[in-house]
Amino acid sequence: MGSTTEDRRSGAHAPHVRNPGKELFGTGDVTKGELAAYYRRVASVLLPHVRKRPVALHRFPDGVAPESGTEGFFQKQRPDHAPEWVRGVRVERRQGGAITMVRCDDTATLEWLADQAVITLHPWPSRADHLWHPDRMIFDLDPAGEDFSVVRRAALAVRETLDEIRLVPYVMTTGSRGLHVVVPIRPELDFDEVREVARNVADRTAARHPEWLTTEVRKEKRGDRLFVDILRNAYGQHAVAPYSVRPLPGAPVAMPLTWQELERVRSPQAWSVRDPGSRPGDDPWRGMGRHARSPGKAARRMRRLTR
Repeated sequence: MGSTTEDRRSGAHAPHVRNPGKELFGTGDVTKGELAAYYRRVASVLLPHVRKRPVALHRFPDGVAPESGTEGFFQKQRPDHAPEWVRGVRVERRQGGAITMVRCDDTATLEWLADQAVITLHPWPSRADHLWHPDRMIFDLDPAGEDFSVVRRAALAVRETLDEIRLVPYVMTTGSRGLHVVVPIRPELDFDEVREVARNVADRTAARHPEWLTTEVRKEKRGDRLFVDILRNAYGQHAVAPYSVRPLPGAPVAMPLTWQELERVRSPQAWSVRDPGSRPGDDPWRGMGRHARSPGKAARRMRRLTR
């Protein structure tokens, strides 16, 4: 894996990982040192997907509780004690005021975050230079039960609808329960407009498969149907980064896939920090920005389809 000029320059900072033997995922499981080493190893394929974006930090200073996997907290404000070379981006809050969030632009920042027991990175779908205009559209697909095969089917169904309006979808495991379908788009529309495009895609997809897909937000009305979730397409929302570690026993990771690989995947936790396979050296999402299409044109195509 290669390195960028920014990565090489950040080597001057080379943060020291304190207490590298600390077990973050339970006795005998992944340590802080292993977490830092993993992020250093995948930096060249992870950083293009988080660079220049506000990042919400899922921190676990006391480690992950093995019985639940949910201990910890989200930190959105850039820590006051962060080194000056850890960049920030000022973001306005919808309810008023503003905060400065971390930008993870280089390998040194990734390692420093691991030292802070940041297990998972959650970037925004927009970049610092166009915060109100996303360049990613996200569909979050989690099963109602434990059947991962229905998630694969749902991803393929969403892909079919996106193909109709000439958007180019990518797919990844979340490292938790399901899949994300992520679409690179040009930053032409604001979040409300992009969410409307996503909602129309979800509605059209669910209408084709009403027996097992739904866009019903209320859980009690979904039954056993899978929810085609478009709620991450909003200002201030965020989603797990590709190659990011999840706070679950075994330290599974979110893994980008090719569509051809999807049928062979039997679990969204098939990859982990200790068993990442060969994927990090061959990123199937490399260069995805070159396939960004106009969401405005896609919206017009959708209107023609639904007349």
